[in-house]
Amino acid sequence: MKENKLTKERALRWKQFNHKGYSAFCSLKKEVNIGVLAVSTLIFANVDVISAQNQVAGQLKNYELEEIEVTGTRVPLTEMQSAKMVTVLSRDEIQAAAVHSINDLLKYAAGVDVRQRGGFGIQTDISVRGGTFDQITILLNGVNITSPQTGHLTADFPVSMNDIERIEVLEGPAARIFGTSAFTGAINIVTKNDKQSHVAVNLSGGSYGLFDGGAQANFTKGAFSHQVSGSYNRSDGATQNSDFNTKRAYYQGIYSDKEVDVRWQLGMTDQKFGANTFYSASYPNQYEEVRRHLISVQAETKGRFHFTPGIYWNRWKDHFQLIRSTNTGENFHMTDVYGVNLNAYFNSAWGKTAFGTEIRNEGILSTNLGQSLTESQYVDIPGEDGKQFTKKDNRTNISYYIEHNILLQRMTISMGVLANMNTALDHRYRFYPGIDVSYRPFDKWKFFASWNMALRMPTFTDLYYKSPTLQGNVGLKPEETQAFNLGAKYRNKYLEANISGFFHKGKNMIDWVMYTSDDVYHSANFKLDNMGIEVSSILNFRSLINQNCILDKLNISYAYIHQKRYDDIEIYKSSYAMESLRHKLVARLDHRIWNKLTAGWAFRWQDRTGGYIKYDLDNKPTGIVVSYPSFCLLDLKVSWNDSKYNVFAESNNLLNRTYYDFGNIPQPGFWFRAGINYRINFK
Repeated sequence: MKENKLTKERALRWKQFNHKGYSAFCSLKKEVNIGVLAVSTLIFANVDVISAQNQVAGQLKNYELEEIEVTGTRVPLTEMQSAKMVTVLSRDEIQAAAVHSINDLLKYAAGVDVRQRGGFGIQTDISVRGGTFDQITILLNGVNITSPQTGHLTADFPVSMNDIERIEVLEGPAARIFGTSAFTGAINIVTKNDKQSHVAVNLSGGSYGLFDGGAQANFTKGAFSHQVSGSYNRSDGATQNSDFNTKRAYYQGIYSDKEVDVRWQLGMTDQKFGANTFYSASYPNQYEEVRRHLISVQAETKGRFHFTPGIYWNRWKDHFQLIRSTNTGENFHMTDVYGVNLNAYFNSAWGKTAFGTEIRNEGILSTNLGQSLTESQYVDIPGEDGKQFTKKDNRTNISYYIEHNILLQRMTISMGVLANMNTALDHRYRFYPGIDVSYRPFDKWKFFASWNMALRMPTFTDLYYKSPTLQGNVGLKPEETQAFNLGAKYRNKYLEANISGFFHKGKNMIDWVMYTSDDVYHSANFKLDNMGIEVSSILNFRSLINQNCILDKLNISYAYIHQKRYDDIEIYKSSYAMESLRHKLVARLDHRIWNKLTAGWAFRWQDRTGGYIKYDLDNKPTGIVVSYPSFCLLDLKVSWNDSKYNVFAESNNLLNRTYYDFGNIPQPGFWFRAGINYRINFK
């Protein structure tokens, strides 16, 4: 903590991630002022400098924003200079929210679409700005953990809610920053790096046989810091065949001295769950087991020239049964991803310059996905007697980038290009440029504009998957997009506001579609454009009225998306790309009840395009496509917050509404959970 000498108030600043390779999208390195970064924190411009003597502690935190480095570039830039729209869900947001998982938390970001088939983050697809779940890059402390098998597995995070410091959402293509998989945006999960040695435990339980327990421990001495955690949760499920059992383990270590910072992490998840109508409502008794492992090491040298190398490995093991406890439609997959990053940046009189390269190899062994092996090439499936992988595929992605940032008093120009080659296409390099501009004509205003290009390779599932209801397409072309973004930000001492409009021009966009009512789903390319607008605001009552005000903050955000398809092909039913959210409205209110007792309310209204095929009681399709109905949800969390412990009770879907994220899978009604978190610090 840092003491402000003028006010003798203690303003809590989070500095250990500043200028580290794992911070904020691996390059968004920021100095985070705890209590500032709410859902709309990054939507405002620089503010007038106000005398510290006239500020209360809460205002001090808000007015330090010019120090925060948040831009979605390869080099660290302050929020004032940023031309990218980044939404940050801070630790305060996490603690106040009535959510069970990371996926639930992301529902509070207006530009993010979270579609679940079960509770507690099980079977979740995450997308941004009308894209699909395969079109975003997911990172853990700046390390790409996106699955090339299918985006259905990407949101299987190896960390629990209690491990997380913040979540950052970058909307819009970011190929030159995070590689080609950042097609419509990126989400970075940043874990805690507590310098205080401690142990902590958490226990909770609730409706539908829910149990959630975990423990964390941290040991810090000298230049080294170690943190380890483990968690277990299970539930009988709120709907038919939606039970789950999840184990997680995570370890991170950090070494920091005057010359270099080094960070390493290991993670593991083991999930078993009923996959109700995962691929088809004709088979409501599907089942899946997913295991994942990850290892990464990152470093950053200090001084005038920053060298930031990194290396990582991800493995997914996926076991799927079309009919639970049988070998009907049974599939086994094992996916390995190896990556090496060699990045650097430096400052000069001309601005800030970054350059580097990444090599990423993606391989899969499967009983369903890939090119057929000869019998002599079959590979035994670990832990499965007498069963073998019969298919295989492998591809290598090589990227080079260069970016330069021109920093003027009231303007920032960030421009760069990514050169990419993928062995699954050919050995020819393709170029994906981008430029972001921000202009600050007044202290409280900022205007920004950007243009970026990106490419996404089809997943192995897009290319090869085959079942009684699905047919992949090995002839798929990679998706391509050009994205334009315009926006404005305003901020004063009690109000923060943002408006942003975007247009994504899509070529060869991939979707799973049925052409007739008696067809199976095919993966196919389409020319599809997404355009929309996002508006958000946050009102700080304690800055507007006084620090004793019972109300804390009111956050309201809204997103609208319109899609346009150009081909004349008749489509009976789309599964993903043409079922985006048309409208999404989110409102959150945090307030104090009494003493240390606080409450957080969250309201969400959604209206989705497209529809689902209605099935009869015998799980047979009727041929009738039913439009997705709009719905409203209200959540509440009440908590007593002490320095050593936190006791909470929360209710989701207070009004007990029936709603659908996917057709024929009603989401849970009223859901109650209560629990306690307890922490012991060591000297």
